[in-house]
Amino acid sequence: MGGKAEVRVPGRAITAVGPADGPFDVILLCTQPPQVEDAARSVVDRLASDGTMLVLQNGLCEQRVARIVGAERVIGAVVAWGGSMVEPGVYDRTSDGGFVIGRYDGQDDPRLAQIAALLEPIGPVQITRNLAGARWSKLAINCAISTLGTIGGDRLGPLMRLMWARRLGLEIVTEVVAVAHAEGVQLEKVVGAVDLDWLALTDVERRATLGSPTLFLKHSLMLGVGARYRNLRSSMLQAIERGRTPAVGFLNGEIVERGLRHGIPTPRNAAAVAWVHAIAAGERKPSVESLRALFDATRTPSA
Repeated sequence: MGGKAEVRVPGRAITAVGPADGPFDVILLCTQPPQVEDAARSVVDRLASDGTMLVLQNGLCEQRVARIVGAERVIGAVVAWGGSMVEPGVYDRTSDGGFVIGRYDGQDDPRLAQIAALLEPIGPVQITRNLAGARWSKLAINCAISTLGTIGGDRLGPLMRLMWARRLGLEIVTEVVAVAHAEGVQLEKVVGAVDLDWLALTDVERRATLGSPTLFLKHSLMLGVGARYRNLRSSMLQAIERGRTPAVGFLNGEIVERGLRHGIPTPRNAAAVAWVHAIAAGERKPSVESLRALFDATRTPSA
């Protein structure tokens, strides 16, 4: 687990839910985002009438699952640690952290304490009444880190040592923050108290590349995030390597769609979506050169 310890949890694994199984008080949805709705539909009839589905995916999947099972039966968990699947059933935890859990509608729920107790052995759990703020802040980080890691084809540490890659990440985050504000979301601090409202580039910083003290600090913070999660390898890239649909539509694609709804331009996120789909289709290779090509393409006035 992150090179510090090995944790073994004994248990009974089943490959299918039989007619006699259930109802369940808690169902954990642990798929990639593109599979979350099908997963929820496949087990909704096994969920107890007062049970809950715990949404662990990145993106804004609580709202998607709520349309299937009802908002009152959905609790979201923002995962603040990283991991990679070495092989089926074997996982390497690449960074420390815990969970932030709550209901997307901000309502209190007695089941939150029960779920917190279930998750505590993995990491510390914080219960929030502003899950939307925590979720959108994590979404901003994922849109930059996971997507750029997919295109760059490398772990986060080496990529964030590149100044132009940090710049592109800051630009992507800036677009996400603008859309979040239009959605009426109050962003929460994430990843070691990162303030996304501060991290977003100002109009002056958007026109500058060097020389601004605050811009230097923002680059330093991105470098720090890269150091903390230096061994993180994008799960979206791993999905592509396994022939699965990448989750970019649930990350940057969500920003592009909602940006259009609010009249907010999101050219960096739109370009990132196109690049990831090109990689999934075999038209581009995940590499630092591909990431640099994306950076260069978004230097045009239209971007």
